[in-house]
Amino acid sequence: MQQVTTEQEIEQAFAQHEKIFLFKNSTTCPISEAAYEELKAFDEENDTGIPVYYLHVQDSRSLSNWVADEWSIKHESPQALLLKEFDVIWSKSHYDIKKDALRDATKG
Repeated sequence: MQQVTTEQEIEQAFAQHEKIFLFKNSTTCPISEAAYEELKAFDEENDTGIPVYYLHVQDSRSLSNWVADEWSIKHESPQALLLKEFDVIWSKSHYDIKKDALRDATKG
């Protein structure tokens, strides 16, 4: 897992990978904390070649807003997105962010 703090870092991820997971979370929300733990559990077993990036909304508010605008999605936190060539191909938020759901998203 790699933290991103700028639009350029996300764009660079796409220059290197066809698909990426992007996770937005709040550092003060217990639901986000639980989702972040699910994301870490997924990443520890991740053999898909799809890298996982995350941003903390409090630290990167403008980047979080850019993500919502860039992909025309409602901002939620926590929020997990599977992106392919700048298209959202899967998304979940809050209690729907589970290790198994993240794994299943890679099979589609």
